Amino acid sequence: MGAQVLVADDDPRQAEVVRRYLTAEGHTAVVVHDGREALDQARRLRPDLVVLDVMMPKLDGLHVCRTLRAESDVLVLMLTARTSEEDLLLGLELGADDYLTKPYSPRELMARVRTLLRRASRGAPEQAVLGVRRIGRIGLDPARHQVTVDGVPVECTRGEFAILAAMAEQPERVFTRAQLLHHTRGIDRSSTERTIDVHVMNLRRKIETDPQRPAQLLTVFGVGYRLTSGLS
Repeated sequence: MGAQVLVADDDPRQAEVVRRYLTAEGHTAVVVHDGREALDQARRLRPDLVVLDVMMPKLDGLHVCRTLRAESDVLVLMLTARTSEEDLLLGLELGADDYLTKPYSPRELMARVRTLLRRASRGAPEQAVLGVRRIGRIGLDPARHQVTVDGVPVECTRGEFAILAAMAEQPERVFTRAQLLHHTRGIDRSSTERTIDVHVMNLRRKIETDPQRPAQLLTVFGVGYRLTSGLS
């Protein structure tokens, strides 16, 4: 069964190409050309996925992504002509699930779309049967997509939650950045180790008493990260 996809891009020709590829794969695609309309249509249609260009009039894609993430857990795939690593990582920090830099091939875009939709549809039933896991001060509820610290809810992006969920399944195991990229993105070749480092840095700010001296989400130098109970 096809998904409903909202395409937000101020380049009409590029947006039409994306729409045609999505339609050819059985999805329903709605196209908008500015950020304000993207928000309006996302709230009205409640799509499964938003393909979101960063540079748009009225509201830019980063603003739209931040607002969407505050209101829902809709999948967000960002498109950006910006090539600096910090610009790309900012989108992930705001809660985007994946990104592509322009110019990109439509076939690569569709591969990303398929991966995101597949992981989302596969993850829901799997998570529903899992109970709350507790590792030290951290509680993780996959069914509710919720993280708590000492019982207090903590807001996490999809990437951050995916890292915690993977590590909580095997406490004390050391995960390499490549292994964590597989859990958070599903497509390793276009991601960077820096992406995982940013997610971990943000998680520490949320779950650690002192992010500069983490007690649970630890660095294993030269290898990766591990999640521990923090009890010595």
